[in-house]
Amino acid sequence: MNIADAKNEIKNTIKAYLKKDKFGAYAIPLRSQRPILLMGAPGIGKTALMEQIAKEMNLNLVSYSITHHTRQSALGLPFITEQSGKSVTNYTMSEIIAEIYESIDRKGISEGILFLDEINCVSETLAPALLRFLQYKTFGTHKIPDGFVIIAAGNPPEYNRSVKEFDIVTLDRLKKIDIDPSLDTWLDYARNEGVHGSIISYLSLKKDSFYKIENTPDGLSIATARGWEDLSHIIKAYEDENFPLTYDEVKAYIQDSETAKDFLIFYELYKKYENDYRIGEVLKGNVDEGSARRIGYGAFDEKISIIGLLNSGLSSYFKDYCIEDTYTQELFSALKRLKVLLQTESLTDALEAVISDRREALNRQRAAELISPEEEALAVREIDALTDYKALSAFDEIKEAFSKQVEKRENKTNAAKTAVESAFKFIDIAFGKSQETVLFITSLNMDKNACRFLEDNPVEAYIKYNRELLFEEKEKTIKREIEELQFIFD
Repeated sequence: MNIADAKNEIKNTIKAYLKKDKFGAYAIPLRSQRPILLMGAPGIGKTALMEQIAKEMNLNLVSYSITHHTRQSALGLPFITEQSGKSVTNYTMSEIIAEIYESIDRKGISEGILFLDEINCVSETLAPALLRFLQYKTFGTHKIPDGFVIIAAGNPPEYNRSVKEFDIVTLDRLKKIDIDPSLDTWLDYARNEGVHGSIISYLSLKKDSFYKIENTPDGLSIATARGWEDLSHIIKAYEDENFPLTYDEVKAYIQDSETAKDFLIFYELYKKYENDYRIGEVLKGNVDEGSARRIGYGAFDEKISIIGLLNSGLSSYFKDYCIEDTYTQELFSALKRLKVLLQTESLTDALEAVISDRREALNRQRAAELISPEEEALAVREIDALTDYKALSAFDEIKEAFSKQVEKRENKTNAAKTAVESAFKFIDIAFGKSQETVLFITSLNMDKNACRFLEDNPVEAYIKYNRELLFEEKEKTIKREIEELQFIFD
């Protein structure tokens, strides 16, 4: 199962576990809520998956790498108590379970996920207690709170010599989900997370380079989804500072020498194409028809690079639009609330009330750790704007100040629209109705910010190509499937 399908399966399981009957009890008894066991190769995004699910479902997330724990920290320290005249061994609260209760108090969210990574690499002394925990959801004499779902993750034994196999009794009490590396699924994620265009273009061409973990005569070779994403961050930082990207720097993240060399060559060509074809100028509306025709006769990898550069450039325009549009809508919502309060309060008091509400909401999200840095920056920006409005003397002046923000959003909209129209003009001259154009449109359709912009601001060229080319592709697929069926039954 790829990681996108695993995500849906996990979310559905959590919804089923947390569903309550008419009496307020969990519909599936706690003893039948099997811990979920994710098994998959290192670096495919299991931990990131938990963070996404918790945020999307508004759940508490307590995450531990179980290999960092001793038996005492996980189980609790033993102590002797007297019960009914007899000496009984009891335990202090497990550090893990204590953290769950602290997280509930801190975040104010009582239902959530306890994520235990590297579950099958625990020490010999901790293993029995951990297996008991998976079966009975208790460490020592303490049970995890109702409403918390246990999700564990581990690596198959071929990737880690420290792995210990679970016995049949334990496996029969777990819901096991096997996750395989999937380039197509990761590329969808990468486009939406802003992974560097050179990496997306390279892996679209060199699919076998996406994931490698193998022993070679020169040692262990590693290339993982995590490695490619981390490399993307360093490339962007280096480009901002005008630092050169070297083989050693690539090799630090993609620990396979041939792949690292190959990617560096591709990256240098990618940057050369960006300059040669002046992609930045194209997206500003300055399309050089001669350059567009020239790329139509280029090599396939050159074409893929140009499509990647166009998609990557457009992605920045779409993101800028979405940030400005979200901010404008949130600020407008605050002003609507302000207008209602002005019916009974002064402008100063009403503004203070709105600002206080926004600050409290932001603090709750921070405490719950359910807000991204981008979302937090927008919330702070909104509070700052509302605070600046306190210097104004009338609501009409606030409306006038807000109109400048609407104009700013309009400028971002127009810039993005120009970029899309110019990109399609370039694509039309270079490729016409071809597989390259289908690839370009498909990549647009995988970008959530692009979909939002194009839904809010229809672009004629996109609508035309999207309808004609993708319909033709679907028709070809259907015809191919029919021919295959006829071959089978003939």
